[in-house]
Amino acid sequence: MELIQKEEYYKIVGICMEVHRELGGGLLEVVYKDALEYEFRKNNIPFEREKEYLIQYKDIVLPHKFYADFVVYDDIILEVKSVTDIVNAHIAQTLNYIRLAYGRIGIIVNFNGKSLQHKRIIR
Repeated sequence: MELIQKEEYYKIVGICMEVHRELGGGLLEVVYKDALEYEFRKNNIPFEREKEYLIQYKDIVLPHKFYADFVVYDDIILEVKSVTDIVNAHIAQTLNYIRLAYGRIGIIVNFNGKSLQHKRIIR
């Protein structure tokens, strides 16, 4: 089976690995987001940080929105974590973000450990 957006996925994960190599684990998520933003710009990778999405419920738009950490290449949700481990709640959150953004793929990256942890999520 062919991986969806394989080249883009490898580029994103490669950049995340570079950030982890430079900064190590255990910092706040916002620090990694700042570094990722720098790397995406440097590598001419299209992205939006903290992209806002409205949530439609039946015939109304709810007052609260959700914010994807990054949307890369217009439709890949990138969720940045600095936690002990990626758990089912992170996967469920990312799946919901993908669904609400009408996307197909998400990536969860966890910068907390000795090496970068990443998980590909397909809707």
